[in-house]
Amino acid sequence: MLTATQQPHHRSSKPPTLSHSVLLASPIVPIMSEPPSYTDAVSPVPLNLPVFQFLRGKRIILASGSPRRKDLLNQIGITKLDVIKSGFAEDLDKSQMSAYEYVQETANQKALAVYKQEIEAEVEPALIIAADTIVLSKDRIIEKPTSAIEHFRMLQSLRDDEFPHRVFTAVACVAPLEEPVYPGYNLQTHIEETQVFFAKDVSDEFLSAYVASGEGKDAAGGYQIQGKGALLVEKIVGDYSNVVGLPLKATLQLIEKAIFPEESEFEDA
Repeated sequence: MLTATQQPHHRSSKPPTLSHSVLLASPIVPIMSEPPSYTDAVSPVPLNLPVFQFLRGKRIILASGSPRRKDLLNQIGITKLDVIKSGFAEDLDKSQMSAYEYVQETANQKALAVYKQEIEAEVEPALIIAADTIVLSKDRIIEKPTSAIEHFRMLQSLRDDEFPHRVFTAVACVAPLEEPVYPGYNLQTHIEETQVFFAKDVSDEFLSAYVASGEGKDAAGGYQIQGKGALLVEKIVGDYSNVVGLPLKATLQLIEKAIFPEESEFEDA
C-alpha cells in the first residue's frame, strides 16, 4: 500500500468539533455510555459515524462513470452522489513511469479535473472521489480490452501465467480547504493491491463464451469478479472490493483524511 498527501476555495462549514476519525487508528478508546442497540434502519443507511454525519446533505461527486464504483459506495451508505465522468484523457506515458506512478497519477488527474470544473458551481462539492484500476501481469499493465480477440487472449494469458496477476486501484479524494491556502484543496491518495489467482482448469471454450457474454469488456483485465467472472477465479489474496473497482475500507479512510485534515495530521504525527 502506498499513501501520499497533498496539503498545501473554501469549504462551506467546519467539521463538528466533537467528531473524531473513527476508522483510523486512535490511541483513545471511547467509553460507551450505554450498550449499542438495533434500530429500525435498514441498509444502505450509513453507519452513525462522524464522517457520514458531516457529509449528510452535502454534495459528493464520484468522478467516474463506473457503475461498479457507484454501487460500492451505495453499499456503505453513500447513496446521494453526483456522477461526473472526468474529462482527463488517461493517456499518460506508461513507459516513463512505474505501474504505481501511472495508476496513482491517473486517479489524481481524474479527481483534480472534476474539482477544477465544479469548484465554482452554484453548489460547491464537499468531496470528490476518483479512482483508477489496472491489472499487472508479468510487469505488464493490462487495462480494458479493445476487441473481442484481444479480450480472449488477455484472459488466456491471465489463466496461463505461472504467477497470480495483481490488481491495483488508486483512489484520490479531494476536499476544498476552509482556509484560503494554496492550492485550495486537500488531496489524499492511496493504492490498494490484491493478488488474483485464475483457475488453471478453465477451458478455452469457457473463455470464448465469457468474452461473447460481453461482461468483462469494460473492466481492467477483461473480467468482473462480482459477476460471471467469479467462475474464472480460484482465489484472491487481499481486498475483494478492490478487484471490483474500489477498496471500500481504504476509501473511507481517505475520505476521513480529506474532510478532517486537522485530525489526520495529529494522528500521523
